[in-house]
Amino acid sequence: MPAPAAPTTTPRSVKDLRLGETGTICCLNDPEMALKLLEMGCIPGTKVTLNGRAPLGCPITLHVDGEYTLSLRVSEAATILLKD
Repeated sequence: MPAPAAPTTTPRSVKDLRLGETGTICCLNDPEMALKLLEMGCIPGTKVTLNGRAPLGCPITLHVDGEYTLSLRVSEAATILLKD
């Protein structure tokens, strides 16, 4: 009898954060979006906190390293992966 397969978990992204929750950026998984996000301060190792969501869910606002607020589309936030 074969061993059960290990559960596959997809990495959490910024779009998965709950209001007020903080995460640390691990990496950016979209090469085309990466330069834009890096220029906006979404650098691996940076702490981000979900500050708010628009009434229909998009855009979202983040506190980046506690220094400034950044507004992103949910599709952009989905490309920012968080450390476990």
